Amino acid sequence: MKNKFFIISLLCGSGICLLLACVNKKKHTAPKQKQIVANIKQLDEVISESIQERLSALKDNEGELEDSLPAFRPSAIQSFYGSGQPTGHWSKNGIASASVDSMLYMIQHADDVGLVSSQYHGAALTAALYQIAHDVNAKQDAALWAKVDVLMTDAFMRMSSDLRFGVAPRDSITLKRDSLFTDEQLFQQLQQALETQNVIGLLHEQEPVHSGYVALKAGIQSFKGHYASYHWDSLPLNYTDTVAFRQLVVNRLVQSGHLDTVGKIIDTSLLKTGVKAFQKEFNIYPDGVAGKRTVMALNRSMHDWVMQAAVNLDRWRKLPDTLPEQYIMVNLPGYVLRVVDSGDVKMESRVIVGAPHTRTPLLNSYMTNFMMYPYWRVPYSIVFKEMLPAIKKNVGYLAQKNLEVIDKNGNTVDPHTIDWAKLSKGYFPYVLRQMDGLDNSLGIMKFNFRNKYSVYLHDTNNRGLFKNSMRAMSHGCVRVQQWDSLAAFLVRADSIGHRSDSIRAWLAREEKRQVDLPKHVPIYLRYFTAEGQNGNLVFYDDIYGEDQVLRKKMKID
Repeated sequence: MKNKFFIISLLCGSGICLLLACVNKKKHTAPKQKQIVANIKQLDEVISESIQERLSALKDNEGELEDSLPAFRPSAIQSFYGSGQPTGHWSKNGIASASVDSMLYMIQHADDVGLVSSQYHGAALTAALYQIAHDVNAKQDAALWAKVDVLMTDAFMRMSSDLRFGVAPRDSITLKRDSLFTDEQLFQQLQQALETQNVIGLLHEQEPVHSGYVALKAGIQSFKGHYASYHWDSLPLNYTDTVAFRQLVVNRLVQSGHLDTVGKIIDTSLLKTGVKAFQKEFNIYPDGVAGKRTVMALNRSMHDWVMQAAVNLDRWRKLPDTLPEQYIMVNLPGYVLRVVDSGDVKMESRVIVGAPHTRTPLLNSYMTNFMMYPYWRVPYSIVFKEMLPAIKKNVGYLAQKNLEVIDKNGNTVDPHTIDWAKLSKGYFPYVLRQMDGLDNSLGIMKFNFRNKYSVYLHDTNNRGLFKNSMRAMSHGCVRVQQWDSLAAFLVRADSIGHRSDSIRAWLAREEKRQVDLPKHVPIYLRYFTAEGQNGNLVFYDDIYGEDQVLRKKMKID
């Protein structure tokens, strides 16, 4: 470490002050980049020395490897090569092992499993191995072989961990008990992979086996296979609906195979057909109009769509290895609730979720009970933001919304006896409660599960909203279209306490009931903006901007 001194002149009032400063300039240790061995029999011995040099540089450079990427786990790499004179594991006598090709394949096809090849030394390894394959001298370059050895080792360890635990760090809803491999586990995995020459198989063993994950991977393969030979131009985002712009849209749709113009008259009808075909494939409302949202989707590259699927594979990796036999999964961007039993989807329902400014939280919980003809205790956030201003203008607003005022003792208060002008967010000693019935915002049924956000599932008194394609519009709770089917599933195994026919009878009589579940059913509120369905990818809008956050954590461009 060298110290470099310099003098800085500063103007101090009318005089000049001299400041002596010392800057420590970090020295970067660089291992030899070329060591040609004349006798091939000496190659492995020199490779060993060159690996040792690289391990020393790894320590000196604070875990940074020679392609400027940080090593995944320097201590695990050191452990793998041992404390004595290290030996090369990925080649012998100037011949790469079969495991090299396998590892390079996994790196170059990293996006097949939702990863990014650049995080696994893709460029450096591809260039080094190309040089070895095409340059006679390079085949006897001990430094080059040592570089390949260390980078391959690091790539395997990182990819194994990423496939097992995900690239993004553990978050508050991660359900896996462990979040990292020990150095010993990484050592053993790599040793087994090299000894059995089964790098690909052992890496795939780290992946989840959930049907949703497998389907998403299959969708990526299908999508890449379909669009691999297509290339398309970008459309201008600032545009007007002119003949010239419409022609650009036609050209773009032809380029991606969504429109065939051969032998056809290019008119508005044909253009609309092509736009609709694109919109249907990418889950955009098929109005046949190339509006801003559609144009932005048309401008996205195949890689960008695949990376959207990739971040969702990472979300699957945060789930436990085995999910419960029965559970409820709500996918917020997909606006869908699914009830799963023994791996099969037994029920599916459209849902309405929180608007971007009143998001539905991501969480894990257990369904404990549901209530028929529930009261709705209005959250204070809604009271102060929406209702109190309206009540101050007209007390009749309460009657219009079927609301009653409850004091701290649980008594109903005549709203006309209250001086509403004196009430505010700082002083509001009441609860607003919407009475039960068809006009209640919660509808006929409310499903409760423990959580710190006070959210729940419920019916709604505005069921026409389920027809909307964009359904992020609630205050945070989840409205369920098939609430009756969900209730029937929850009590189907309770033949003594609450049978489905009893529920139907109570509903017909409009009885107010709380049904406690004998077996609590796990519920997961999750965020998947891509799914695999019937071998294809289905994309959803990033309604809360969570994809962008995760892409940064995963270092996806």
